[in-house]
Amino acid sequence: MKLDSQIVGNAGLYFTCYHLSLLGWNAMPTARNARGIDIVAYSRDGKRYLGIQVKSLSKQAPVPLGASIENLMGDFWVIINKLSSEPTAFILTPHEVKRLAHRGEKDGRVSFWLQPNSYETDEFREAWDRIGRGDGAA
Repeated sequence: MKLDSQIVGNAGLYFTCYHLSLLGWNAMPTARNARGIDIVAYSRDGKRYLGIQVKSLSKQAPVPLGASIENLMGDFWVIINKLSSEPTAFILTPHEVKRLAHRGEKDGRVSFWLQPNSYETDEFREAWDRIGRGDGAA
């Protein structure tokens, strides 16, 4: 089934909120299509806050990062691919996204991408534990 890109984005956002909630975080999406992080999550005791960036893809594909990777936002990046068939999440830090980013140039314009072979690793695959728990449980 072919999904509209906005629907794919929404599904990935709520898929991520669901998983964060299972880890004990209070997770709330921010305003759609606004610059900045996609999800604010805070611990049950309100002492810890996280900003999460979500990139949702309907199939296995490179993740577009834009013209610059200097100011990547968020404490974690969640990349979800194959959203319309068998969603798989990959959890990275912004530092890891920068380190793994591929620089492309076409017609004099620079763009950065995260290639599937860079983020689809066992280190990142379904690694929700990298984020930690929001309810104080071990």
